[in-house]
Amino acid sequence: MKKLFCLIFTLALSFTIAYAGNVYDKYGSKTGSYRTSGSRTVTYDKYGSKTGTYKTSGSQVVKYDKYGSKQATIRKTSSGYNTYDKYGSKTGSYRESSNGVINSYDKYGRKTGSFRTSPSGKTVQYDSYGRKIRSFE
Repeated sequence: MKKLFCLIFTLALSFTIAYAGNVYDKYGSKTGSYRTSGSRTVTYDKYGSKTGTYKTSGSQVVKYDKYGSKQATIRKTSSGYNTYDKYGSKTGSYRESSNGVINSYDKYGRKTGSFRTSPSGKTVQYDSYGRKIRSFE
């Protein structure tokens, strides 16, 4: 569960007491950062302005915008995780393969991308064609 939370919504969500990291685009330029404390993760743009908050509770994560309005929910299922919009409609899912790669799918089950984590802890997000989108460190 923790590994998958570290990847979904293109953020690193952690259950540690305190954790922070940066997000980079495919060229290596910093585009944002995140900071986790307990069950709450706050995200920032590259200038340090708050862009949103993620709160974990049991087997789900709720995403809020910078104003505190609920935007989405991620819920654990028997086969992975499903994502829902603020109205409760399913928007997609995440599944982990046997080799540890996390694949993302849209609400129709079509693959939309993947996440791969190196032994050093760097996570790279790819689109459905295998092109690098961003990385998390």
